[in-house]
Amino acid sequence: MKSETHSLSAIKIFQEEKLKEQLAYLQANSLYYKKLFAENKIEFENINTFEDLAQLPTTTKDDFSNHNYDFLCVPKNKIIDYSTTSGTTGSPVTIALTENDLQRLAYNEEQSFISANGKPTDVYQLMLTLDRQFMAGMAYYLGIRKLGAAAVRVGPISPQMQWENIHRFKPNAIVAVPSFILKLIDYAEANNIDVNKSGIERAICIGEPVRHADLSANTLAKRIQEKWNLKLFSTYASTEMQTAFTECEHGKGGHHNPELLIVEILDDEGKQLKSGEFGEVTITSLGIEGMPLLRYRTGDVCCYFDEPCACGRNTIRLSPVVGRKNQMIKYKGTTIFPPSIYDALSAVAEVKDYVVEITKNDLNTDEIQIHIALAGSLDTAEQKIKTSLQSKLRVTPNLNFVSAQHLQSLRPVDARKPAMIIFR
Repeated sequence: MKSETHSLSAIKIFQEEKLKEQLAYLQANSLYYKKLFAENKIEFENINTFEDLAQLPTTTKDDFSNHNYDFLCVPKNKIIDYSTTSGTTGSPVTIALTENDLQRLAYNEEQSFISANGKPTDVYQLMLTLDRQFMAGMAYYLGIRKLGAAAVRVGPISPQMQWENIHRFKPNAIVAVPSFILKLIDYAEANNIDVNKSGIERAICIGEPVRHADLSANTLAKRIQEKWNLKLFSTYASTEMQTAFTECEHGKGGHHNPELLIVEILDDEGKQLKSGEFGEVTITSLGIEGMPLLRYRTGDVCCYFDEPCACGRNTIRLSPVVGRKNQMIKYKGTTIFPPSIYDALSAVAEVKDYVVEITKNDLNTDEIQIHIALAGSLDTAEQKIKTSLQSKLRVTPNLNFVSAQHLQSLRPVDARKPAMIIFR
């Protein structure tokens, strides 16, 4: 059922039927959830509505990590792909997928591309890895195939090689990390390439937000669009939920596909929050065979918007992630989430690259050291950086100016994406 344009009452009925099917499936096939239901004396037959969900315990990232294969619901001979989480907030966790799970993944990404004005005549240049058990790269490729569009599987290679492939294959859209788009612009300017004559009209932005929580364009988006007339589409996804939320052309949050997930936004006590209130994204997967999850706390902090969108979809939309629960920083009495630091640094053109390092001092409070590689003069850049940080954070962390080579040495070896923050 393609349900996002149906009435809210029809969507609720549909999802509650799917919820009952999923609970029966977990009771029959999931060692982890069988134990959970038994230990908490839960009769899953009595869970019939969204309101009943509050009777069920939530599942955490630690639960999933510590009991990884207890979540497997199929014999191992039905698994055809093993993906892993990136390990950004802990040890990587294995996600086992069946053929039906891959088809579901393809459907989700097809809908994501359609939301972002995708059509079968598009040519997408994929600037992310498809190997190393990385689900996102595979998902985007499967979605492009299902859409009927063409994919240029370039991967996360240098700006020079990206431009060579742009000139060769003439893509009209790219899938890329937004900060990498700035590197494409820098290379183009240095080599007399007119980005606005490249034929690229749209960018599906992954891994980093291009909007503030109020949905206005953030500094990174503004810097891109000052130079390149690109339509930027923000996305939010995680490997565990095997689903993405993608903006439409109206840019009012990532659209929810109700046939794939039930979404709750919970406070620390597990209470469902209202539209516009920030809490932890908590999901119940629908239609997953291999490793379905029930009331899984993603660790990501968002809010949702529930008024109908001008595009005709009636489901909720998620804001950009404002932070992760386990990455909240308390610095000099101020609560800071990493995206605020990234936004402040993105506002300074001289900042070429950076790593934010978080440590504990003798008083067990957080210390922030930002290691920065510059593209310009330290004399002019340092004060700009301090002013931007003070403006956006109300505090100024410690700054350490280093070479690009030294900066790279601070990052974990063999990470699938560049680490922007490190907790020591």
